[in-house]
Amino acid sequence: MIEQVVPSGVASVETFADPPGIAPMAGEEAIIARAVDKRRREFITARDCARKAMAQLGVEPAPILRSPTGSPQEKAAPIWPRGIVGSITHTDGYRAAVVAYKLQIRSLGIDAEPHEALPDGVLDHTSIAEERTVLATRPAGLHWDRLLFCAKEATFKTWFPLTKRWLGFEDAHITFEQTGDNEGTFVSKLLVDGSVIDGGTPLTSFDGVWRVEQNFILTSIALN
Repeated sequence: MIEQVVPSGVASVETFADPPGIAPMAGEEAIIARAVDKRRREFITARDCARKAMAQLGVEPAPILRSPTGSPQEKAAPIWPRGIVGSITHTDGYRAAVVAYKLQIRSLGIDAEPHEALPDGVLDHTSIAEERTVLATRPAGLHWDRLLFCAKEATFKTWFPLTKRWLGFEDAHITFEQTGDNEGTFVSKLLVDGSVIDGGTPLTSFDGVWRVEQNFILTSIALN
């Protein structure tokens, strides 16, 4: 599924189960030392997907660590090998990773969510009024609230490596286009200063792709 929402040049790997016998690489165990079994399996499998995707680019297997210092958000962001950008996602029954050469793609963000309604009250805390107004007019059949949440997550994952700053749910205004029964595009308009740390053009908006398949929502942003 994931390859259908990323452009050419982006390597992707997904799985719907945790393969037996895989283990974290050196340094990764410390990240999940206190994690419950479910979280450990998600973490290990998702990073195994990432290394398999890296292999498609000819990149040798390497630990995918997190920053040992800085904000909690920075500590949660994967550290990719030099010259590589990527993104990881995992939810119940699905894990995936995408990677690309930094010379081709500036930043990547993917997210996967179950295709079901958000728990009561979550939408109000993860959206802005303009988004909720539009979602209320959308046709039935798709869980637009969960799709919005999924697109916000992909937006943050694309944003953070370039800014090293927090981006709240209220800091991006997302609009959707539906190009098929279960697929379409979205635009994340950034509502805060988009200054970056890589010397590139400041960020103003992201163009993304979404798809619903096998009862999962997938969102993806590839910033050129």
